[in-house]
Amino acid sequence: MAKLGNQLIKKGILGPEQLQEAETVARSRKLKLQDAIVQLGYASGEQVMRVLAAMHKYEYYDLNNVPIPPAVVELVPESVARENAVIPFSEEDGKLKVLVSDPEDFETFDKLQFILNRKVEIGLSTRESIIEAINRNYGQIDGESADSMLQEFTDTAIDFTETEDDAEAGDDDVVDETSAPIVRLVQLMITEAVQLRASDIHVEPFEDRVRIRYRIDGVLVERDSPPRRLLAALLSRIKILAKMDIAERRRTQDGRIKITAGGKELDLRVSMLPTSHGQSCVMRLLDKDNIKVGVRQLGLSEGDFRKFRNLIRRPNGILLVTGPTGSGKTTTLYAALNELNRPDRKIITAEDPVEYYLPGINQVEVRHSIGLDFSLIIRAMLRQAPNVILVGEMRDHETASMGIQASLTGHLVFSTLHTNDAPGAVTRMVDMGVPAYLVAGSVIGILAQRLVRVVCTKCKQPHTPSDGQLEAAGISPEMAAGASFMKGAGCSHCGKSGYRGRLGIFELMPMTSKVRELSFAGASTVEIRKAAISIGMTTLYEDGILKVTQGITTLEEVFRVSKKD
Repeated sequence: MAKLGNQLIKKGILGPEQLQEAETVARSRKLKLQDAIVQLGYASGEQVMRVLAAMHKYEYYDLNNVPIPPAVVELVPESVARENAVIPFSEEDGKLKVLVSDPEDFETFDKLQFILNRKVEIGLSTRESIIEAINRNYGQIDGESADSMLQEFTDTAIDFTETEDDAEAGDDDVVDETSAPIVRLVQLMITEAVQLRASDIHVEPFEDRVRIRYRIDGVLVERDSPPRRLLAALLSRIKILAKMDIAERRRTQDGRIKITAGGKELDLRVSMLPTSHGQSCVMRLLDKDNIKVGVRQLGLSEGDFRKFRNLIRRPNGILLVTGPTGSGKTTTLYAALNELNRPDRKIITAEDPVEYYLPGINQVEVRHSIGLDFSLIIRAMLRQAPNVILVGEMRDHETASMGIQASLTGHLVFSTLHTNDAPGAVTRMVDMGVPAYLVAGSVIGILAQRLVRVVCTKCKQPHTPSDGQLEAAGISPEMAAGASFMKGAGCSHCGKSGYRGRLGIFELMPMTSKVRELSFAGASTVEIRKAAISIGMTTLYEDGILKVTQGITTLEEVFRVSKKD
């Protein structure tokens, strides 16, 4: 291995001191030198592997976005591939090319030749990309996939149905011991959802089957369905984790699960709903990384970004964020709070429920069972002398008028409303019973938003929409000439969908004097909308089309979430 160090120094990848430190770490942690170098961050796995390949006269292969023919994958059993961290790559003239991450593991080479009973040729790739390729081509989880486990349950006739006595007893151990495979299945399901970047897991019972779906980038994707007989045991396991009453099957229940999956500490919000075929369960995966988003990363256009930042720096007034459930309103508000979260400001939030915990911010959870609702919390909040208040949702007259009172007494108030666009929020508040003059005097800006999927960066390629599509979208030939339309071909990075990740499209309406006058006069949404557009408001649809012409998303995505004005 001294040779590897010398080669890395010769190529200018490492310095002598770094090599010395890597050797010390390798000895103390009983690691291979190449692993120690990568762990310390002195070189990437690819750089080290390329040098090793040159030293041992092997070929290096980059497995990213390289499809492996299913016929080749079938030649090596999944258990052999996982146990030895190897992946079959190609077959030629009876020789099987197998990729490994350690060029000196001769024992494994011999074992492969013996197990596969054929001539094996070795190639090199990084361990991470080999594991990723195994997950991609065989299953999702190290050791076993949820799909393969479901297959196991389908093939065997083990009865997991829960007896009424067990359910009545509510004894954790009873369910745990009789359903050890179920414990594994629930853990695998959550881990798989994390690896697939899912935001929700849906377990839905039907007459003859149980459907499991993951919501990935806002779109539901169906997984293999477990047999109907597993439903009771599956739900009991989830209820135990969420500290719910496992005997209660007729009422709705809510709970939380704290679990470690895929190397991450996760918070899951669990909801149980009785349906005609049993209880339907939705687990919402709350990933703390999702809210570490700055205002700049939300996807606001340059003009809207400047206006939004000026609005959140105002000393008082109400800023409303509107949109349907799951349109990223909470993320936007938390990004604004993170920007304002300084030692010289006091920030209090009232939420139902508190989904993410923010350091340095006082968060209060609504608890209807003891009468602790939004209006009571806001009243108490104001006695705590805050600078910034976040009200989770303005859902009735009392909450809206309390928020307005708070803004008029010198506080900056953030809140959300369920309306389709920004101008609609003004008439919605008047409909709730808030006088029009109070709405006009307290609201400083309204931001409407939707989420669109972003074209995958690994497989995106130039794409020319047809003349019919351009015309339907309202894109002029001049605009189309200067645009760079993109579409994802579909690769392993994006799960063959062509999209990976999401970004907001926005409609920001600051309360200018003209809009304020119309609001005060009780004008309709249509009139307020016309006035806002005439003074430069970019609509949701226009912002979406702008992102299409920049190659960020596609026309299909914009049509899915917004309509042409």
